[in-house]
Amino acid sequence: MKRKQVIGNWKMNGDLAANRRLLDELLPSLAALDGVELAVCPPFPYLAQVAALLEGSGVALGAQNLNVAAKGAFTGEVSAGMLGELGCRYVLVGHSERRSLYGECDETVAEKFAVALRAGLVPVLCVGETLAQRRQGRTEALVSAQLQAVLRRSGIEGLAAGVIAYEPVWAIGNGETASPEQAQAVHRHIRDLLAQHDPARGVATPILYGGSVKADNAAALFAQPDIDGGLIGGASLEAAAFAAICQAAAR
Repeated sequence: MKRKQVIGNWKMNGDLAANRRLLDELLPSLAALDGVELAVCPPFPYLAQVAALLEGSGVALGAQNLNVAAKGAFTGEVSAGMLGELGCRYVLVGHSERRSLYGECDETVAEKFAVALRAGLVPVLCVGETLAQRRQGRTEALVSAQLQAVLRRSGIEGLAAGVIAYEPVWAIGNGETASPEQAQAVHRHIRDLLAQHDPARGVATPILYGGSVKADNAAALFAQPDIDGGLIGGASLEAAAFAAICQAAAR
């Protein structure tokens, strides 16, 4: 059976003391979990601190973004090699906030995905639609276009070496969430698209749900046949809530 995955995206939150408190409370409750892969993605300044705190825990380290260049005059940016040197296993690419706030287009995201793969990182490709796009009936077409950009660049082998996270933009940060059935329908569409290129990889590729997953809805979401876990935002900053989500995935 495919292992579930839960990845916490701390976004631009945390400080040295708060990070330690969170992980001191969280990690003991995750120690006995089996059958689920776990990771957290803190802000860049805290990667080294969090790497040290996670040592020996079985929880992997991830980053929230990367630059496509290996080095150079790119003030404020971070390369894949730097992330790897700090112990990162995962890196988010194409998060909806990167797309909407910083203008990252599908081709830029596809390039970042390819660079992460070459550096030995596992890219977590975020795809999804806005409320207006959903109301226009464009969800499947938009998600397909986001995936096709990566397929053109990295092929089905490359895409399947990463993780896909479906994040309906209309259900992030406002307490809304897609129903389990709504989420499952898009996850099924993603899996069918992958299967058109390679049936085995279509089945095996992890597809996470990333739209306001909470402790009280995680079990219903994770019970859907094509939802392989979650990309968790706000709830990953609360030890009890994140632990409950991870426990739901393990079950």
